[in-house]
Amino acid sequence: MIVLKNILVPTDFGEAAEAALRYGRTLAETFGADLHVLHVMDSTFLQARFGDPATIEAAARKQLSDRTVADERQPFQTHAVIKKFDSPPDAIIRYAKAAAIDLIVMGTHGHNGAAHVLMGSVAERVVRTAPCPVLVVRHPEREFITVDDTAASMSA
Repeated sequence: MIVLKNILVPTDFGEAAEAALRYGRTLAETFGADLHVLHVMDSTFLQARFGDPATIEAAARKQLSDRTVADERQPFQTHAVIKKFDSPPDAIIRYAKAAAIDLIVMGTHGHNGAAHVLMGSVAERVVRTAPCPVLVVRHPEREFITVDDTAASMSA
């Protein structure tokens, strides 16, 4: 039997992360698991910035809050977390270990070739080093969760 108590969805607020968040919410509801939504900000130490770090962090907190607003009918708890770290994959792995995460659900754009070589793949690094299973949701791709399914389950 699969038991999920803590599900982690890392987000960069992009479309692929939004697709993963839909999966994460549905899995959290199905298993009665807590949903952890993590955004990793670049560490500002020794890095040039074009904006005020406090303003950038406040904007990230607002975006994260907008995505994790709890519905009173929601049968699971949501934890919105921001971590500052130089390496997003390392931050995701550290958080997964510290919070006893049972499943990581994350989005990917499915870059290959030059884009993959230049940007690397956060999802690939997490899959290789995660302390738990990782469900990678590719965007755009066929989704098993539809908006109607999610809305129907929320109103039931």
